[in-house]
Amino acid sequence: MRKKDKKIDEAIKGFAGLLFIILLSFWLTDKTKFYISTAIIFLVIIIIILVLLKIKKNKFNEIYSWHSDKNILKKIQNMNPNKFEYYIADMYSRLGYKTKQVGGSYDGGIDVIAEKDNIKHYIQCKKYITSKVGVREVRDFYGAMAGKLSNGKGIFITTNIFTTEAENFAEDKPIELIDGDSLLKLIKLAKKEDEVIETEKIDKCPNCGGELKNKSGKYGKFLGCSNYPKCKYTKNI
Repeated sequence: MRKKDKKIDEAIKGFAGLLFIILLSFWLTDKTKFYISTAIIFLVIIIIILVLLKIKKNKFNEIYSWHSDKNILKKIQNMNPNKFEYYIADMYSRLGYKTKQVGGSYDGGIDVIAEKDNIKHYIQCKKYITSKVGVREVRDFYGAMAGKLSNGKGIFITTNIFTTEAENFAEDKPIELIDGDSLLKLIKLAKKEDEVIETEKIDKCPNCGGELKNKSGKYGKFLGCSNYPKCKYTKNI
């Protein structure tokens, strides 16, 4: 039993003992007062029980929320890198950005470009489970996008955490570091927590088996095959 819960139980027992002494004293003195006091005591007990039930319910909700968040993060960590990049691009599009997924073997350290108010931000995605993002990775990312920045910033997203050295390096630079906990907050803000596995449905091109990537055209966003122009399959989103 935790110390906090033990103190609550001790306080309840002490209060119950005090009520019993008061009840006994009224019983020995005046029966009319006894009946009135009994009604008041029962009312107080009911109020205490309701308060305790509310406390336990809140604790349960906190635990449930914690487990729910961990499950969401675990599902994201199980995505392949391309799905994770697509998921991040879609999340930022829901937050009001125009996005373009550019990840791949020759992405130059930039996986997603997110544009808002004519300002471009460059995003790198690292789908880590146990590994921490170190200072070398953040430094390389800064080198890859520093020449591209005007008024925008670099955004480094991981499903795990950053080392202290990485955080110190980014502190005075136009880089936003988003760890797993911060990513969950963005997911909720974009209302995507119920759609973590939706990207499983838009994985392979049905024509050639290539990867489907998030693209934008004059008619809006769509999914296009990575083997374009050999394969011209598209799908509206």
